[in-house]
Parts: sequence; structure tokens; C-alpha cells
Amino acid sequence: MACPPCPPSPLARVRLDDVAPHDGAAAPGYARAVGALAASLARRGAAVVELPAADAAVVRCALESARAFFRGRHAAYLYRAGRNLEDGELSPACMADAFRCLGKAARAALCAIARHLRLRTDVFNQLLDDTPLPVNEVSSSELLVAYTHEQLQSGQTLMGCPSRSSMPQVDRGFVTLVASDYPGIEVCDPNGHWYLADGVSGPNNLLLLTGRALSHVTAGLCPISQYRVTNENRASLTFRLVPHANAILDCSPILAAGHCIRQVYQPIPASQFMDDSYAEEHAVSSHLEEPSESQGNFVSDPSLRSVLSDPLSGAFLEDAMVLQCGHSFGGVMLKKVIEMARCTICNGEVDPSSLFPNLALRAVATVVKMEDDRRLFHNAALRKRRKDVTEHTDVPKRTGSSKVEFALDAESPVAFKGVQYPFVVGERVLIMGNKRTPEKFVGKEAVITLQCLNGWYLVKALDSGESTRLQYRSLKKVPELQLQTQARLQPLAFLGGRQ
Repeated sequence: MACPPCPPSPLARVRLDDVAPHDGAAAPGYARAVGALAASLARRGAAVVELPAADAAVVRCALESARAFFRGRHAAYLYRAGRNLEDGELSPACMADAFRCLGKAARAALCAIARHLRLRTDVFNQLLDDTPLPVNEVSSSELLVAYTHEQLQSGQTLMGCPSRSSMPQVDRGFVTLVASDYPGIEVCDPNGHWYLADGVSGPNNLLLLTGRALSHVTAGLCPISQYRVTNENRASLTFRLVPHANAILDCSPILAAGHCIRQVYQPIPASQFMDDSYAEEHAVSSHLEEPSESQGNFVSDPSLRSVLSDPLSGAFLEDAMVLQCGHSFGGVMLKKVIEMARCTICNGEVDPSSLFPNLALRAVATVVKMEDDRRLFHNAALRKRRKDVTEHTDVPKRTGSSKVEFALDAESPVAFKGVQYPFVVGERVLIMGNKRTPEKFVGKEAVITLQCLNGWYLVKALDSGESTRLQYRSLKKVPELQLQTQARLQPLAFLGGRQ
């Protein structure tokens, strides 16, 4: 079946070889390619990555394999590297090679985005799966192989391949690469206009989209791509680069590079972030399936804290001022509006002498800030009391410790069983592990680097420097005698090395 002629794609086309990280000085075309890629993502919400001939041949083989595997049936297959096939399960051919090819391209695109933000190109590598994967470990990233045709029934969808009647979607990972044999993906630009993004589709052209995780770790500097599938007669490969479950998504590299960070971008475990994003997508899809009379009860507005905060500094709008157009600003954004003499929302002219205080907004912001400070103070006091209980309790001598209850919170009638925070940041521990702990961490000494919620800690192995997220039950304090022995042996090892 011949593909109808399509208008050329308005996206920037960047060769993979030009943006791939390499040793030594940057090649002449590297800066131009990185700038073109970043500009296309910012202005159009997507970009096109051109594969070299060898990688394009692998993608072409995978697309042909998908058509032959499904044999005209509309279906999808999800491939993860490292997962063993179950009894009787079949897989399309060339999946392992296509996974490596698209994974390499996705990581190169992520490195180019990091360079554009004045970060190290490998700054996000610690959030991804190790390369190559350790033995008996399944990849967090995934490759979706799908085939659909025009006989697909109205309203029927495949995972990751929505029908023409489905709503637009976004991905939860860092970046997404889509390869297809026919065009059929529309992307929404920042102005709200939809356009055909893969007008020149082929095995050597990959459509690059950005997801929620990348927007979070970059404090919103990288917008989230919104797309939809319009052509239902195509075979496609969709690779999603996803953070591993033990990663912590935070904006510390962005802050160190001098960018402003809003308070809404707080550190969060990757597993929790992915679950929250999935729950949000599920809630939206469930709402869209409800009758129209119930749609008025669905709230998709931003949080109250984000509305009452300055988008640049994250401070509460306790100095909010109203413009002639009716929009209110405060903090750093207010100074920017006065300097520009123009409203950043409606583009109306601003006369600094006509500004007057927004007393209602100031009062609400002050109340919310006081409540927020009270909650933070309460949590800090609760952590201190837990620490005091830990220091005055001989944990090894207790029998049946799970039955002992400590009333740590005087304001709450609920008592806490046992001690959930027996360690402090900077303390050395021994990883005892459980059935879910990777074998490479079991028995290793580590140091606590971050205290998370519900008794979880982020620890860093002393020998390898790798980090993982474990609960307090999987950790054990290093005995004082062992620490003193190590301290005495270190000078002897140093002297022995000099001899």
C-alpha cells in the first residue's frame, strides 16, 4: 500500500554522529547540532534524529519483523532487555539489536540536552540502568513494538499506540524515540498547534520526544512533549528511556549550574514518581470515559502552592501586585515584568506607576506559608524525637522489639511501632539486604546520603561508589570495634604501600 504524500516535517534534523558524546575537543559541528536539537525541542516540542546506515538497517529489520510477526493483526509487544521469555512466549526478531541501537541514540540525545543546559554530558547517567546490564537484572527502559491497520475499530487502543479518537498523551520517562514505516504522529507545539511531526518517516529517522522525568530533573527547563497517533496503518518501534527504580530524581545539577528552581520540584524516588505519573494518567483516562455530565467535577488545575508561588524564585507571593490588565505578580517575576514594561501572560503594556497591592492574594499566600512552615517544623520536631528514642534505646538487647510501641507524636493518637529512622545522614552502615536487594550490594559497607520517607534511606557503597535506596530493615550499624580497627589499619596500609 502506497503512503500518501505528506508535507515536510518542520523539525530540526540532527545526525546522531554529530551529537554523540566523544573524547577530546568538541567537533566543529557538535555545538551547532546540540543547539539545533535544543531549539527544536523548545519551539516545536520534538526533533528528528538521523541514524547512520548500520543502525538504520537494524531498525528496518525490526520494523519488517514486526509486520511479519503480527501477520496483519493489530497488536503490540513490550520488550525489556534481560527478561527471560516465559514458556511458549514468542518474540519478534531483531529486538535485542534494536533495543541497543535505540538505547544508544536515546542516551546520546539525553547527553546533548544536558550539554545545552550547561551540565556535564553524563550528569543523568547515574539515574539510568548500568551499561551493560548486570546478570539477572531487567532493564527499566522498554521497547514497544506495535502494528496497527486501518481496520482498527473506533475507540480501540493499543498500549502506547492510541487510536484517532483517543486523547493526546505524554510519556513518563526521560526521552522517547519513535521509528515507523509510515507517518502518523502529530505533536503539539508550545502555542497549542498540532502538526505532523514525522512527515518524512523511515528507518533512518527517529522522532525524539521528551517526557515527565526529564522535565522534573531539569526543573521544567525541558518541556514535556504532547503527541497523538493519527495514522492507524503502520508498524512502529517506540523506545522509552526510563530511570531505574532506585534513582532519586532531583534538581541539584540544575541548581549548581545557576538556574532558578521552583519549590514544586522536590527530590522524589523514581519509583514513586513513575507510580504517581501512572496514577495521574489513569485518572485522566478514566475521567474521559465517564459521561459528559460528570466532567465538571474533574479538577486538572495546578496545585495551590504553585499558584501562590513566584514561578522563578519559588517564594510565596507575599508582595503580590496587580497590573492594569488584572494579572498579579510578585518576587523576581514582578521585577522582570517592570523591567520589560509588559505583562508576560497577556503581553499588555505595564505602567509601573499604576501598580497597586493585591491584598487578598497576599493574605492567602501568608496563611499558606504559615501552615507550610508549621508542618515543616512539626516534621523536624518529630524526627528529633525519633532520634532521641533511638539513642536512648539499646536495640540489640530488646526482645520482641516489634511489639514495643513508642508514642513519638503527642498530637496523634496513632503510635509508631519500633524505630523507623535508626540511622542519620553520614553514618556508616552494613547492607544486610533482602530478596529484592541486588547481590552486588549485599554485605558491602555504605554511608547514608539521604533520608527518605517511611524509613527508607539512600545509601552509597564505599567500594564502588554506586547508590541504592533501601529500607532501614535492610541496614545494620557498623560496630564501633570494626570502625576503630579500620582506622588503625589505614596508616599501616599507607606505610606498606610506600615501602
